[in-house]
Amino acid sequence: MSECFLKLEGVAHRYGEGAETLTILEDAALSVMAGEMVALVAPSGAGKSTLLHICGLLERVQQGEVDICGRASSALTDRARTQLRRDRIGYVYQFHHLLPEFSALENVMLPQLIAGAGRSAAERRAAELLEAMGLADRAAHRPSELSGGEAQRVAIARAAANRPQLVLADEPTGNLDPATSEKVFAALMDLIDNEGAAALIATHNHALARKAHRVVTIADKKVVPLVL
Repeated sequence: MSECFLKLEGVAHRYGEGAETLTILEDAALSVMAGEMVALVAPSGAGKSTLLHICGLLERVQQGEVDICGRASSALTDRARTQLRRDRIGYVYQFHHLLPEFSALENVMLPQLIAGAGRSAAERRAAELLEAMGLADRAAHRPSELSGGEAQRVAIARAAANRPQLVLADEPTGNLDPATSEKVFAALMDLIDNEGAAALIATHNHALARKAHRVVTIADKKVVPLVL
């Protein structure tokens, strides 16, 4: 039986106070299993980014619990949350955010070096990931020398560098044309399959969302199944 790598129970999140309070999530629940990709499709302003930030421990849950790989996060210190995020979670943003002064290979090496890996091991892992992304011949290129799709695939490789058990992506194909979006999404799915990670992917692209194992949305401030 697959292991649950992401579990939300009774999660509530609000902004503001008193009459100005805006409730984004209320008693929200979600589970994502190892090897499963869940697509999150919801209109702008529904709380997709807030949900991803909570799942990625970038925002503290105000009510309820977020378990990452079986570890409850609500009572963790900031340092422990940072370590859990570094060791267990990979994040892919809409824009690649690669460091411009480094090559593709070096960008994928950096998270490993920060986590304490040796340089040769980090370089080996980075080269393997770039090859898996179809970018072996672009390893020495800097971000300015890569296409948008290539840069985004490097960002996916970087997110996978420390073998995270949970991958979160916020509109990872939002800035790409349809053909490139297909290629990037396929690379992301291959990564989930090969690494056995759990993934929650926010996207507006219904065609891509249908390729995920499940689709959910945010309705009435809860996370609910969606049929596309």
